[in-house]
Amino acid sequence: MFDSNNRTPRQGGYSQDANPRERNGVFNSDGASIRPRFNAPDRSAREGGRQRQRFTRTAGAVRAEKVEPRRSAFRPESADNTERSFRPKQKHNPNVYSQRKRQEYIKNYEDPTKPIRLNKYLANAGICSRREADDFILAGVISVNGEVVDNLGAKVLPTDKVMFHNQPVRRERKVYILLNKPKNTVTTTDDPQERHTVLDIVRNACAERIYPVGRLDRNTTGVLLLTNDGDLAAKLTHPKFGKKKIYAVTLDRDLDEADEAVLRDGVMIDNEKVTPDALEFPQEDRKHLGIEIHSGQNRVVRRMFEKVGYRVTKLDRVSFAGLTKKNVARGKYRFLTPKEVAMLQMGAFE
Repeated sequence: MFDSNNRTPRQGGYSQDANPRERNGVFNSDGASIRPRFNAPDRSAREGGRQRQRFTRTAGAVRAEKVEPRRSAFRPESADNTERSFRPKQKHNPNVYSQRKRQEYIKNYEDPTKPIRLNKYLANAGICSRREADDFILAGVISVNGEVVDNLGAKVLPTDKVMFHNQPVRRERKVYILLNKPKNTVTTTDDPQERHTVLDIVRNACAERIYPVGRLDRNTTGVLLLTNDGDLAAKLTHPKFGKKKIYAVTLDRDLDEADEAVLRDGVMIDNEKVTPDALEFPQEDRKHLGIEIHSGQNRVVRRMFEKVGYRVTKLDRVSFAGLTKKNVARGKYRFLTPKEVAMLQMGAFE
């Protein structure tokens, strides 16, 4: 039977008969030197720091390092403790967009050997629209590499030096803004009747000349994209690309099942049959419904319901080409993220 009172000490360890100093420490591998378990207080500890001892592989070799005391996150900078080194938290204002949040996009590569039309070059630079650029070209105020160009079909290279009224033309950086359009707002760049336009809402958003992609009626609300990227705007609005649009519709009365069947089969608008991709009733009544279409005709949703004898009292576009108005209040806007822009340019959104 094992006798605990007469057991022998372990190799490299200590026995119960060892002195208290050995029992409070741990032996090194040579079995001769001892490493204390706790560091003894010294002068460095009294001065605000503490001394930590480190042992190397060789017995008895000690390396000491100074460990700085942990600093407080609110350490005073002055003797009277009146000033603090932290910045007070400012209240977030969702209506103010800083330059840091503004997203600007530049093409990584542009083929210098690929010519483009001169009117498109001027429009991309934010000088004017393509139609206005044609008037400037005919007026003889545009020069390319020192020569006046008055040919409407003229093309230029990205490396050419283009002058407008003897001023160099600089290419603009691309800007993409999503607006949650309110009612009584016109989707146009210039209104002869001087009504409130969507550009009045985003006037201070950027210095570039942007314009709306597509149109929404004056009383139609919801998602509207504004940009100076003409190529992307053409892809999003041309009928052959068929970008998906989802609307929340409110009718003047409940939609009859027979009229619903007519809408699902399609109605003729401007000698074209328009068929909704989806028609759902999110509420218990049949007065409120959601409709999904790909057609790009003017006032297509209102005209579809007028064909079956209904009047649309409220129309809200909740999605356009995969973009939604989530977290954007009515009458407010935000800049698209780089990921959203890349998805639009690749055509990943329906």
